[in-house]
Amino acid sequence: MTDYKELFEQAKALCEGGVWSISAYANVSSLLFGNMERVSWAGFYLAGSAVDKAPAQPENDRLLLGPFCGKPACIVIPFGKGVCGTAAAKKETVVVEDVECFPGHIACDPDSRSEIVVPLIAGGRCIGVLDIDSNEKGRFGEADREGLEAICRMLEKTVSES
Repeated sequence: MTDYKELFEQAKALCEGGVWSISAYANVSSLLFGNMERVSWAGFYLAGSAVDKAPAQPENDRLLLGPFCGKPACIVIPFGKGVCGTAAAKKETVVVEDVECFPGHIACDPDSRSEIVVPLIAGGRCIGVLDIDSNEKGRFGEADREGLEAICRMLEKTVSES
């Protein structure tokens, strides 16, 4: 079982001192990938307007691949599409027990079977998502949701202060 209290403290330590947001995302991706059991991919997709500094417009509502650990991944995901885009559009965590049953699932990795996506929110807008995949159906539960949401709330605060 994943020790989210310990992961939270480690993530917080990695992000202290006004670290550049991309560095924070890279370190947290690596931390989660290396310490969560039965995980095949861990990383971030960042909102297009947050990455390319374009004004917030409907055409900029897309997620762009950010720091991650795992197999190569999709580069662009529109808000509202797939698990990541759905979490971004709804601004809420989405847990999928079986990705093959999720309407519109985007299969970046054909071996992925379950997924959890936690949005990052700043100023009322989704600035990105944390995406974790597993090759095992039903891998993610309430403890994962709570632990990963706590880490993302810390990241939101750290990134907005840098």
